[in-house]
Amino acid sequence: MQPSHRDALGWRRVFAVFGPSTNTIVEPEFAAMRPAGVTNQYRDLYIENAKALSDEAFMAGAELIDAAVEQALRTAMTAEPDYYVMGVSAISFIGGAPACERLLQRIRDLTGKDVSVGSLSCVEAMKAYGNIRRIAVLSPYYPAANAHVKHFFSDHGLSTVRDLPLRCTSWTNISRVTERQIADALKQLDGDDIDAIVQVGTNLQMARMAPYAEAFLGKPVIAINTATYWHALRRNGIRDAVDGFGPLLQHMDLA
Repeated sequence: MQPSHRDALGWRRVFAVFGPSTNTIVEPEFAAMRPAGVTNQYRDLYIENAKALSDEAFMAGAELIDAAVEQALRTAMTAEPDYYVMGVSAISFIGGAPACERLLQRIRDLTGKDVSVGSLSCVEAMKAYGNIRRIAVLSPYYPAANAHVKHFFSDHGLSTVRDLPLRCTSWTNISRVTERQIADALKQLDGDDIDAIVQVGTNLQMARMAPYAEAFLGKPVIAINTATYWHALRRNGIRDAVDGFGPLLQHMDLA
């Protein structure tokens, strides 16, 4: 029997999604955004669950995550996916735009495929909304990591007016931040001097909250997981409207 040329379930695209083994938010959020004919094959970047994070420990942990990328990709490659989706964001911000491009080129060189990454996906999402220049940033990170986030956005012509690092005390505690805590953080960040709020940190649940916050605050509220999955779909020519995650997945295309 001759096999078909397409995966039986991922007949449109098979996405290889790779993220830290401590991350429990990316996989279910991406699954909820998945249109018919697309599958998400999640592969872990193995990392121990740091229990006493600080500026120094967070940055050291990011280095360990970066070092684990190649092995996770090699595991994912055995499934012969069509495209790669990066379910970890911190390492794509560190070092600014030039370092991010080097990271993406490493992935392309190893896999022979293209990849969507949260940092650039957020920039592309802001371009799709249009007229966004001044932003506020919410993260589960520590100040040292937020400094890299602000640097990255500055490299793309975006001014971070305010930022709020939640200083989560472990990798898994990021996923335990409540909706009430996120809502309070968004209120602290909002103001007439910003055009949008951007949430980074892929283990912080925000995809379902963002459209409600956007309606309440009257300005774009961009969740990194939504932006990343939207970018992956649009880069692969998939423009299905997916309800429940705001205008990006409902109707917006790449600018």
